[in-house]
This record gives sequence, structure tokens and C-alpha cells, in this order.
Amino acid sequence: MFRDTVGMFYLLPPRNTLVAAALSLVLSRLSSSSLSVPDVPHIATYFGTKTRYEEVNPHLLRDVLSVNKSVLKPPPTERCSPVHLTAVIRHGSRYPTVKNIRRIQKLSELVRREASRGSAGSWLQDIQSRWENWYTEDMDGQLVMKGRDDLRQLAQRLSALFPSLLSEENMRRISLRSSSKHRCVSSVEAFQDGLQQVWRRSEVQYRHQVDDELMRFFERCRGYVEGVEKNRTALLEVEKFKHGEEMEGVRRRMAERLGLPHQRLTPDLVEAAFFLCSYELSIKSVHSPWCFLFDENDAKVLEYKSDLKQYWKRSHGHVISSLSSCPLFHHVFRTLDRAGRPRRSTEASPEPASILVGHAETLLPLLSLLGLYKDETPPTSNNYHTQHGRSFRTSLIVPYAANLLFVLYDCQRGPRLQLLINESPVRFPGLEAEDAPLYRDVRATYRHLLDGCDFHSECEGRPGGRGPNTEL
Repeated sequence: MFRDTVGMFYLLPPRNTLVAAALSLVLSRLSSSSLSVPDVPHIATYFGTKTRYEEVNPHLLRDVLSVNKSVLKPPPTERCSPVHLTAVIRHGSRYPTVKNIRRIQKLSELVRREASRGSAGSWLQDIQSRWENWYTEDMDGQLVMKGRDDLRQLAQRLSALFPSLLSEENMRRISLRSSSKHRCVSSVEAFQDGLQQVWRRSEVQYRHQVDDELMRFFERCRGYVEGVEKNRTALLEVEKFKHGEEMEGVRRRMAERLGLPHQRLTPDLVEAAFFLCSYELSIKSVHSPWCFLFDENDAKVLEYKSDLKQYWKRSHGHVISSLSSCPLFHHVFRTLDRAGRPRRSTEASPEPASILVGHAETLLPLLSLLGLYKDETPPTSNNYHTQHGRSFRTSLIVPYAANLLFVLYDCQRGPRLQLLINESPVRFPGLEAEDAPLYRDVRATYRHLLDGCDFHSECEGRPGGRGPNTEL
């Protein structure tokens, strides 16, 4: 009996030993090759919010459960132990949304029509022969199997990092909340799958709360919805770049490679081809033929276009975008306050962990409110060439399964707080001297937000209309 590389068993006739030996050799070669890093597109690190988590942490391509405990950095001179973890997590890899599926369908129709005429370039005919459109509108942003793996494996790694917090004994005291979107509910379930695999429980029991007030706060903030989301001028920089010189160059080069008239390819279709490369990698781990249409410079331009959108829609571009996350900000610090304060023996123990599963749109405003990834010069439509060293790169900040971890330690000098983003240490702005500053110093740094940042007054009561606030 032999097992193939996807776990299927085959029974071989005992008398056919020659065939058995040959098959065994083939399977062993396939098995050993599967241990090596798979073929990854050369542009895989530029997919913005559609980037795989493994591109941010490439060591996971070799071992998905690899954990580096040295990322936990309480002061070596103090005796410290972790007492609480709050994790704000983006859902895992997903199918395209309906909007992008329709763009893919348009691109697919163009390829089929032009390739059948026989006058198109060889690249176009090659794509037509090697690729078939398999996306359907009912997929609409749902979590894929790889996305479940993303969250399951993240839970297992966090359990290895924080065994005393994410333990079976603490099972009923771990708080789990999710956005109502199907991909987030599936993700929080997969996270629980991962924990219960660690605990070796045979029956998985899901218990989580759907909480859109926390995880989809941006929908409830009227100032944000009217001032940014529905305001045509709020994303002006994105529109200007979309039709600017750099994007036009990518469009022209792609048309030449495909042997198509330039005017047949709209900027949206160029982006659809780029996204196809990202989707097929994140969903199927496939190096799609669409990837070969773009060189690294093209990918950097398309990443920048995506970053402009996220910057001006969800991040530092308009201050209301950050302030819309006030409910989540206050929830995190209330939870940390409870976990860090002294307790009487009669009081119930605080939550050892709070797991909050949402979207890139959940993480980006909160990261911005915390003052992270704010470059001295904001990205605009006309400064692309000076922005190559920017810290605001969504490919690195909010890939699928992105996570913002607040780790509270009990230390000799008092509670300390460490921040990790995508399982790597990041220092709080204004407190760069320490990896895990005293919690009271963190609270002092954010005192203006802890005492203010009122959701109602920021989102409903801002004077002077609801146009976007462009403080940078």
C-alpha cells in the first residue's frame, strides 16, 4: 500500500513488484520535492492586500508551524510572564469578490475572442491554451481552503508562543469575536480548529460572537461613510494615478506583450490580470501564466496604485478614517486594563486572550490611529518615484491573515506591553527605546485617545460638514 502526495492510498497487486518499485520511486521523488519551496512568482511580494501571508514570513513556506520565540522581548533584566494576549486578525485567503470576478470575466472574454482570431500575440494564445476561467459570482469573497489553513496554522503558532494563555484549561475564558462576513466567521472557526488540534480534542466546539460594531466600525461611522467612502474627491489621488504616466506605461507594455491594440486594455483589465496572478497563487498555490505578463517594475506600479487607495480610503489620508476605529481602540485598552490591574482573591480572573477577526479595513484604521506606518511625506499621484522606501506598504502590513498582537506581561516593575505585527516585534511610536515599555507609559502616550476619541462626536458631530479631513 502506498500513499500519494495528497494523502490517497493505493493497493498494489503483490505480484507486480516491478510496477510497485517504480511507483514507489516516483512517489518518493514527488514527496521529497514537496518539501522544497514551491515555485513562487517573482512579483508575489507586491500584491497589496491580496498578498499571501507567506510572502511576509517566507520561512513558513518550508515549515508552516515554525515559531521563533525570540520575538517575545520583555526586558531580560526583569522576571516577566505573559498574562494576556489580544489579537486583531484579518481573515485568511479568499475568493475574489463579485466586482473583481466580473472584471476577470471581461478579461477572459477578451482573451478568448482575440486569441481565436489568430492575429494576437503568442503570449495571448499561450494564456488561452494554458488557462481557463473558473471563477463564478457565487464565490464572492468566501474563504478558501488555504484561508482556513492560514487561520488554523496561525492559531497553532500562537499557541506555541503563548502556551499558558491559549491552553485547554483556559478554553472557556478565551474571548472570540468576528465580523458577520462569511469569510470572517469561517476564519474564526478555523482558528478554533487550530487550537483544538493542539489540545487534541476530537470534537470541535465553536463558540464565538459576531460583533460588527467592533469589527466593521467603518460602516457605522457617518462622517467616514459620507466624507470618504461616498465622496468622489476623497480618492482623487488614486484616480489621477490610475490614468497617469506610470499606469499608462504598464498598460502599454501589457498590450504589446499580448499583441493587442492598446485601447482594448483598460486600467481595470490590467489590474484584473495582475489580481489573477495573486488569486491563483493564494488560492491554489499556482504560478499562473498571467504572472509572466508583468515584470517587477510593473508590479511596483500596481502595488503603489493599491497602496494609494488604502492610504486615502482607510489610513492616514483622511483623519476620520483612523478615528472611525475608536470603538475597537477603546475595546482593546479596556481589555488590557482589566488584565493588568491587581485583583482580589474573590474576583474572577480576566480573559487570558481576546481573539478579534475582521478585515484589512479593520486593521488599517487601527494601525493608523496608533501612529504606525506614517511616512513623513504622504504618497500622492505625482511622487511615485520618491516613495520606493515608504513604510506604508500594504503587501507587508495587511496580507491575508495579517495580525496585530498586544502582549501584556506581568513584570517586576509593573505590567509591560509589547506589540507584534504579523508575528514580528514593532515598537510603539514615541516609545522606540523599548520593545515592551511599561503599560502605564503606553497609556500615557495614547492618553489623548483614551480620554477622547469618542465615536459619536467624531463620527456624528464633526462641525463644518462631513468632507474629508486631510490632516496628514
